[in-house]
Amino acid sequence: MIPDPLPLDEVDLADPGKFTDGVTPWRMFRTLHLEDPVHWQPEPTPNAGFWALTRHEDIARVDRAPETFTSTKFVNLEEVDDDQIKRRASILELDGVRHRALRGLLQRQFGAAVIGKYTDFLRRLTATTLDAAFAKGSFDFVADVSADFPINVLARLLGVPEGDTKQLIDWGNRIIGNTDPDYADVLLDSEESEQYKHLPFRSPATLEVFEYGRALARQRRSGAGTDLVSRLVNETPRDGVPLSDQDFDNYFLLLVVAGNETTRHAITHTMLALIENPDQLDLLRRDPSLIPGAVEEFLRWASPVYHFRRTATQDVELGGKRIKEGDKVVMWFAAGNRDEDAFVDPYRFDVTRTKNDHLTFGKGSPHLCLGNLLARTEIRIMFEELIPRLADIRLAGEVPRVRSNFVNGIKRLPVDVTLA
Repeated sequence: MIPDPLPLDEVDLADPGKFTDGVTPWRMFRTLHLEDPVHWQPEPTPNAGFWALTRHEDIARVDRAPETFTSTKFVNLEEVDDDQIKRRASILELDGVRHRALRGLLQRQFGAAVIGKYTDFLRRLTATTLDAAFAKGSFDFVADVSADFPINVLARLLGVPEGDTKQLIDWGNRIIGNTDPDYADVLLDSEESEQYKHLPFRSPATLEVFEYGRALARQRRSGAGTDLVSRLVNETPRDGVPLSDQDFDNYFLLLVVAGNETTRHAITHTMLALIENPDQLDLLRRDPSLIPGAVEEFLRWASPVYHFRRTATQDVELGGKRIKEGDKVVMWFAAGNRDEDAFVDPYRFDVTRTKNDHLTFGKGSPHLCLGNLLARTEIRIMFEELIPRLADIRLAGEVPRVRSNFVNGIKRLPVDVTLA
């Protein structure tokens, strides 16, 4: 269903509270598509406001131009000083040679040759996950399937005990959910967060992740392991500059958070879309060969990350607006994935869609999601295994959303299942 646009003066992309009902974000995006696709969005102090991009074309242009739109001033909405940048920067907040060098440490581990070796493991893990959930008949799809599955994959990649997976999920919730009182130890916009301003996401939970990662690093250093932690501590980046302890902390934190949150929410949104569009579920049930192609529609529809930010390095014109050097420029990937100039009938969930140039992992950028092939593989295998086993699946309660304008997350998805 095409959402009704909001009046332009009611659009506020800076307010996480407008992202909790599953409807208002899409109404705001549609307003901006129609009226102001390069929109100046004021923010509460101490932030100074940002340019919100909602057109597919503009987002792709910015994402491909790191010289003009840099990541080094940070990629979320928070405005940070030089000291915070120095202490908090991960590979997401680097450009150029150093970014390529740090990315290169693990790039091969997320390539086709390596991911292909995980197929049998992923199918076994999927079957185990689904068996345990389906045995209940009624269950929370988030807790029992979409969060449980990718975190076990991540545990395998990091070489950590399966018994630690619930802790990894908890850390991800507390860190990424830093604007949601159900998750955050300290809310991002609270006075209390000032004492944590030098920590990623201003979250004290990051200290626990750092401690956990450092213990793994001590165990793996100088060893012959091939897990991701071993590679980080035992290999030198191609620029010849070893990882500092701080580099390792921030890289490990990124793996823990990004390795679970996005795939989890993509799987959840896909399941909800299939429940709400039973004709599309029936298509896939009758012809499972459609599932690999449908994965791209799953990703477009889910848009698990609403946005990433860049900062203009010079004055530039975009969409008829004059953007000044130093201005924040925010790529609303979720909005671009509903752009009527880029997609036919974009508000229709269509598992047979063929022209699907979605922005979910970025677009032609040096920062293209490192784990995109792994995520695609996990999602494909999950639904190849799940759909043939379903005779029926129904919602069994409310579907609360994460209070966040960064992660497009679903907290719980209660379902009743009848097996085929």
